[in-house]
Amino acid sequence: MAGSLLQVELVSADRLVWSGEAKMVIARTTEGDMGVLPGHAPVLSVIIEGVVDIQTPQGETWVAAVDAGFLSVSNDRVSILSERAEMSHEIDLEKARKDLERLRAAGENDDEANEAVRRAEARVRAVERAS
Repeated sequence: MAGSLLQVELVSADRLVWSGEAKMVIARTTEGDMGVLPGHAPVLSVIIEGVVDIQTPQGETWVAAVDAGFLSVSNDRVSILSERAEMSHEIDLEKARKDLERLRAAGENDDEANEAVRRAEARVRAVERAS
């Protein structure tokens, strides 16, 4: 349907992070980056720590850092459900960079440490991408 829009909800475990209309959504799944446009086929996918881009009809791009979770697309409705999600304007870039440096310097190499590094990298990327 030409000219239609997506209805998007980005939800973390404790709050609704972003909700509104969008022309496109891009999220990182276990299979790679996925772009969603109006008319997209229904899909349920696992997302990984990374950045979600939401492009509004007004030409704005909202950027969020998300943890692992799920992306659901059906009938031009996109739901992104994540344990934690933050909009880029909510993130203190200097603190996020320091957290990333500290985690990398710790040198731990287990699943939990690697997840923490990916989460910190996503927070920094979200702010940098939005700038």
